[in-house]
Amino acid sequence: MEKILVVNPNSTEAVTRGIDEACAPLRIEGGPGIDCVTLKEGPPGIETQEHVEGVVAPMLKLVREKEEDYAAFVIACYSDPGLHALREATKKPVLGISECGILTALTLGQKFGVIAILKQSIPRHLRYVGAMGLADRLSGELPVGLPVVELSDEKKTFGRMVDAGKALRDIHGANVVIMGCAGMARYRKPLQDEIGIPVVEPTQAAVAMAIGRVRLKWSI
Repeated sequence: MEKILVVNPNSTEAVTRGIDEACAPLRIEGGPGIDCVTLKEGPPGIETQEHVEGVVAPMLKLVREKEEDYAAFVIACYSDPGLHALREATKKPVLGISECGILTALTLGQKFGVIAILKQSIPRHLRYVGAMGLADRLSGELPVGLPVVELSDEKKTFGRMVDAGKALRDIHGANVVIMGCAGMARYRKPLQDEIGIPVVEPTQAAVAMAIGRVRLKWSI
């Protein structure tokens, strides 16, 4: 059976477990299989541009080592670190969860909002949206204000997500919201129920696209 490798570029195993949970509904009879791994060389959370750039080399090494074993690769970090470098390094499909989350959101609403983890991540995300030529489709981005290692407090995390989601909907005019972090899939449906508009979990969006690429034999 062909397999997809989903890489968590940070070194926090709890995030990888959340990513694995996000992939569970996409594991279907007949495959492809979906494996999730932690980049042990990564920081506890990808929270700065330095972190983003620092994980590119070990991710390239990992993909080159695993190229023969996997039919596609997914970068499970909302900054899509190393996306274009990895695409140069392999002929297999490489998908980033930010790019795929945004593209999925565009099919669900005219204006998308993003719930970031940290305020300091927002300028980095805005640069990416601008580079994609989609700044006019972004309604806004708001943080929950918790570092990755504190996201295990589910009550606090979900409460802040709801507040951010409602503000994006009511103040910024979003009609679809993207969760701007990997490993948060358990909140997607409850958050969607609370705010009443579609919520995209970007790891699921990217893995769903990867499945299509593998099944349809699309190359880059």
